[in-house]
Amino acid sequence: MSRLFNRELSWLAFNRRVLEEAANPVHPLLERLRFLSISGTNLDEFFMVRVAGLKEQQLEGLEESSKDGLTAGQQLALISKEADRLVRDQQAMWAELGPLLAAEGVGVLLPSELATDARDWLRAFFATHILPVLTPLAIDPSHPFPFIPNGGFSLIFAMLDPADGELVNEVLMIPASMPRFIRVPGEQARFVAIDTAVAAHLDLMFPGFELIAAGSFRVLRDSDIEIEEDAEDLVRHFRSALKERRRGRVIRLEFSAETPEELELLVREGLKAEHAIIAESGGFIGISDLAQLVDIERPDHKFPPYQPRFPERIREHGGDCFAAIRAKDLVVHHPYESFEVVVAFLRQAASDPDVVAIKQTLYRAGKQSAIIDALVAAAEAGKSVTAVVELKARFDEEQNLLWASRLERAGVQVVYGFVEWKTHAKVSMVVRREGDIFRTYCHFGTGNYHPTTAKIYTDLSFFTASRRAARDAAKLFNYISGYVPPRGLELITMSPLTLRPKLIVWIESEIASAKAGKPAAIWAKMNSLVDPRIIDKLYEASEAGVSIDLVIRGVCCLRPGVAGLSENIRVKSIVGRFLEHSRIWAFANGARLPHPKARVYISSADWMPRNLDRRVEVAVPLENPTVHAQVLQQIMVANLIDNQQSWTLDGEGRYSRVQPGKKSFNLQTYFMTNQSMSGRGQALAGKAVPKLRLDQGG
Repeated sequence: MSRLFNRELSWLAFNRRVLEEAANPVHPLLERLRFLSISGTNLDEFFMVRVAGLKEQQLEGLEESSKDGLTAGQQLALISKEADRLVRDQQAMWAELGPLLAAEGVGVLLPSELATDARDWLRAFFATHILPVLTPLAIDPSHPFPFIPNGGFSLIFAMLDPADGELVNEVLMIPASMPRFIRVPGEQARFVAIDTAVAAHLDLMFPGFELIAAGSFRVLRDSDIEIEEDAEDLVRHFRSALKERRRGRVIRLEFSAETPEELELLVREGLKAEHAIIAESGGFIGISDLAQLVDIERPDHKFPPYQPRFPERIREHGGDCFAAIRAKDLVVHHPYESFEVVVAFLRQAASDPDVVAIKQTLYRAGKQSAIIDALVAAAEAGKSVTAVVELKARFDEEQNLLWASRLERAGVQVVYGFVEWKTHAKVSMVVRREGDIFRTYCHFGTGNYHPTTAKIYTDLSFFTASRRAARDAAKLFNYISGYVPPRGLELITMSPLTLRPKLIVWIESEIASAKAGKPAAIWAKMNSLVDPRIIDKLYEASEAGVSIDLVIRGVCCLRPGVAGLSENIRVKSIVGRFLEHSRIWAFANGARLPHPKARVYISSADWMPRNLDRRVEVAVPLENPTVHAQVLQQIMVANLIDNQQSWTLDGEGRYSRVQPGKKSFNLQTYFMTNQSMSGRGQALAGKAVPKLRLDQGG
């Protein structure tokens, strides 16, 4: 038995947990549909990146095995089998949800199922809004097979030409700019998929032609961007690479079940997709497109709206972020507490005449970013503004290029960081003149400076005016912008320099405590646990008697609960309304967790080789007692005792949904209804924060 689970299969198991939420009757119908569409988007990206990388290895004849001992070919075979099973279950879930939604007035219908007046409307709409946009492309010696971009959805027909009685093949690409569903006017939310609308109106596009056979297909291409270490101009390289990505190798081809073999062969040959993984769908191709249906105004079938709280601590200081932070360190728990506090922090910095400089990392910022607006305003106000824009943020490269251009036009000093490493750390620092001194205010986050995802991702924002944090943050930015190695870091730990060795030291400290008969425990929450060396050290700690509880949302390559290897390690995954994204690590430090003596860190890093060796990441200790207690005794304990959204992992790789029993506890509901500790302020000081106990759930 391998000491590790396969990373790719573990990821597929995570996406299955996402899909399982689509089957959860506790969720409103449209939220179940949202989970289904997310599972489709996730699977698409998995093929475009992870599977594409394995296929590249296989085609180049690289025999290097994964850490669990599988070759690229063996992994691809297992992935293909499990992915096909996942797609079948997605189709089965859509077949279940479709009628349930239709019963509630949200239906996807065939044109033939519409009433006469609705069919007439659809025909007129097709003729005026869709037909002019579509371009039929004949396939013959003088018309080679057209290029189909990544994610492209197309129809293919075999038709009899009335002019000469010859058989012709036609490809019809559906432009990405067109919505997948057409909404039919009326009180109910009735939709027609665009492919069925086209099929119903072929006489308008091919008058007089006789349809012989038809099918549809969807293309996924290799979307990874290779970074050339000797690239003379990183921006120019990325602009070129983004264009090339549209033309990457075909990795996956999905065909509708009715597509005849001869048309399928024509597509495969035309796209030069002899090495693609082929999938046949018996239902709806492009499950991710179902997200369009979720956006309709039907609040009765969605989660009740939630309004995040603005930290009372900031309000008590009249909205002065600097005064609140100067008084005491502050942790803000997103999305339960508003990300607007981060925006307010930067807006205040932009407008404050005493602020002289702002430095900011930007990994993902979204398409409409108040963060960018604040940095632009600061630069235009004459402040020194530096922005580290990460061009290598996958699938956000193009947006980040646009932001970089706008920032530069405003006078911001834009830095792109290291060629070979991604800057994934979430750090902002504001330097302010206060009398005869300069004081630096820092923000360290576990999530991106992305106002949209901050509403649905659970993350932590830590604000401090600590001089040690200020000196360390300055060294971090100097390292990124000027390649000046940071010496003598006082507070933070950063990769790729010190984070891995420090993690080893912290785990070894727990091993030493266990051997000395002292309490020894590790609690850790993150997105992924993959790094073999860290996993081996956790195995060593388990065998020494260290109690280890891990909350790993996604990929986990560690085998928990195996006798003689990991019997003191427990692993759970939480999947719910909000995406669990924060990274929190706690080490008992000779006390019994949760205890004020414990070492507690928040970080931008998962325990993966890429985060520890190939990214600029930061881990920050929480030393303020209130902040420490909030993160350890509230947030971590809540994660450990949740039993409504949790799954447990066994030593064979199976995930089992936790059954609540008599003591039901939902951590996300808890934080939606209870104030935080560090952000609630004196106005709520007399009100007790509900105390969480490890025996509370179960």
